[in-house]
Amino acid sequence: MLYIIHWTIDTENRNAAMVRFNQTGGVPPAGLKILGRWHVVGSTQGFGVVETDNVNLVYQMVLEWSDLMNVQVYPAVTDEQLAPLLKAAVNRMSV
Repeated sequence: MLYIIHWTIDTENRNAAMVRFNQTGGVPPAGLKILGRWHVVGSTQGFGVVETDNVNLVYQMVLEWSDLMNVQVYPAVTDEQLAPLLKAAVNRMSV
């Protein structure tokens, strides 16, 4: 399963977040694969996409950072995963 993670670092925690990231590299728990991570230029926001079959690993990673930032997690699907669902929904529509 894919998850989109959006974070916003509280201004007062910016330096501590930078130090922690430099120390840890932001390495996720074993079994959680980071597909990409993007940082908004000139902002304290960022986004990541991770993949795992164990949602507890997502929560574990969020808990490792939630003392310094606000984090939102959104389950996500790809176009390929969504296409058959959309096709089935369209087929059920009355025309």
